[in-house]
Amino acid sequence: MATFSQSTVAKGSDSVIDFCCSPCLEHKTDQWAEFYCENCLKFYCANCINLHGQLFGKHVTYGRRETKKWPVPKEVEDFLQKCDIHEGKRPELFCYDHSQLCCTDCSFLNHR
Repeated sequence: MATFSQSTVAKGSDSVIDFCCSPCLEHKTDQWAEFYCENCLKFYCANCINLHGQLFGKHVTYGRRETKKWPVPKEVEDFLQKCDIHEGKRPELFCYDHSQLCCTDCSFLNHR
């Protein structure tokens, strides 16, 4: 999944950057990503997408209006793959009675 996504809070600011521009991040700059390239699997800000477009004109990119086509942020993926009660366990089952995902321990103890 998207291991290159990053949530940050800028110092002295209340803004949250959900996806950082991949090239800017390599230069230790937190820049808001405006585009995602499906071919490169990277994010780009408004400045970097121009250079990317010149080099890779046939690559498929998606803007902020098409974020449904962007990968799931790493933090969301981690949240969905951890049991709230049993540390280190991953949800593997779905309890229809409680409409929730549960790990095998939760299933055995609380969701028979």
